[in-house]
Amino acid sequence: MAVVLMCVPADRRDLLRRGTLLATMISLLTALLLFLSLENAPAGPGNLSTALTALQSPVPLLNETAPPPLEAKYQFKFTQRTDWMPSLGISYHVGTDGLSAALLLMATLVAFAAACCARDVQRRDKEFYVLLLLMSGGIFGAFASLDLFGMYLFHELALVPTFIMIGVWGRGEDKNYAAYKITLYLSVGAMLVLAGLIGLAQIVRAKYPPAEFSGYNLLEFYSMLEQTHGTGFNEGLGPLIFPALLIGFGILVSLWPFHTWAPMAYASAPTATAMMHAGVIKKFGLYGLIRIVLPLHPYAPNADYWWQLLLWFGLANILWCGLVAMRQKDLNWLLGNSSVAHMGFVFLGIASLNFIGLTGAVLVMVAHGLLAALAFGLSGHLYAQTKTLEMSKLGGLRREMPFIGTALLMALLAGCGVPGFANFVGEITVLFGLWKTQPIVTAIVCWAALVIGAVYMLRAARQVLHGPPPAIRPNYTDARDWSERLPFVLLLGALLFFGLFPNWLTEKMNRSYHRIGQSTGMHTTQVSPR
Repeated sequence: MAVVLMCVPADRRDLLRRGTLLATMISLLTALLLFLSLENAPAGPGNLSTALTALQSPVPLLNETAPPPLEAKYQFKFTQRTDWMPSLGISYHVGTDGLSAALLLMATLVAFAAACCARDVQRRDKEFYVLLLLMSGGIFGAFASLDLFGMYLFHELALVPTFIMIGVWGRGEDKNYAAYKITLYLSVGAMLVLAGLIGLAQIVRAKYPPAEFSGYNLLEFYSMLEQTHGTGFNEGLGPLIFPALLIGFGILVSLWPFHTWAPMAYASAPTATAMMHAGVIKKFGLYGLIRIVLPLHPYAPNADYWWQLLLWFGLANILWCGLVAMRQKDLNWLLGNSSVAHMGFVFLGIASLNFIGLTGAVLVMVAHGLLAALAFGLSGHLYAQTKTLEMSKLGGLRREMPFIGTALLMALLAGCGVPGFANFVGEITVLFGLWKTQPIVTAIVCWAALVIGAVYMLRAARQVLHGPPPAIRPNYTDARDWSERLPFVLLLGALLFFGLFPNWLTEKMNRSYHRIGQSTGMHTTQVSPR
């Protein structure tokens, strides 16, 4: 659709918007069909017809022809594979399992909501919608790719539009500085990841003859770990591969102390860009930690030291960024620091190195993606009406804007970890997993989450929604029709649904965790769907 919109005249704003909404809506419906039919779909190749048949079937289906051995072993479904650069072992290879299906559903929902909220862009609409579609397609490809090079390439395709959108359509006096800062930080993180992936490729090349190397991708990556038993990680630059990947992916997720780019970027970004980056693109770094770095754990030298470092840095995310959020007077800066603080829960869940903690980490990823998109979408609506996000100037909005005010109050309560929302389920699962290995850290996190998080979220709710209104202020417009309310209703509905029925996520992700656990040696007792 991005290519199609390039051919549409720039003055056809209605056609540009409808095309963007259509593309993101079709992606959302496709991801929902994939998510619902995943359990009964056969391993290996599949298409739309396969998904529809699996959705109606009461029992799991089998492929008419035997799927590739590794796709069958690791239960990747709806796969497609085409050789791209065989001499380098690179192919276009996509597919999904429970983990990527959950993230794809979250990503497509956020992309559709972001497209709905992009109405605040009033100039150069055509370029903005094209970049938004490229950003969305890139992150969908990163979550679906089963090839390491493809994952990296798709992520970069999603990342580049972020810089342009902040610099051209951003707001505030510091938007150019924010665009340069996010560019520098994320470029460093991406280069570290690329260096780590090149190191992995060199280890594979050293182990296998060139003729046998053709076709290796993420599936063969797991198989390679089983067969090589870590050969090459103790030689030459091999010991640097694990920390390069861990720190590189960490920078992409705003790991403390490499986090300062995130709050400034979100405060300066246009609404749809902030929703996509904070809600979805940032999750790629966490996805890489789970998919790529975790399986390296048994083989990498000093891996336990690096996981401990990730654990303490994740704790710093929660404490430091939470305290910084308490000091904010601007709503977007508060939401940005809160977003970075919530990433600490995911780092802690991954670093717990047990099945329960990992389950909680992915639940937080999905919940935070929905919540971040909802919060920045609402703040974007407020900014379009008030031209300011300084909380002292936004008092009493609950009375003047009942729908937006209610939705914002629910978003702030979800950020506090109130039961009933998906955030609560993910965070408490992380704490259960962390308690097994780090009871002291768990106690500190509980205090930080219950006290610090509640203070800055409830203070924002009091000032913005229930505080005294300014003496002179024009009348503001609430979200009046279904088209304006739809994205917020969908995001809130998803947060509540997965908060009340988390088994819809955990049941689909259990098999993925079991395979990851087998390669890492972690405890893989499955979490009860209840």
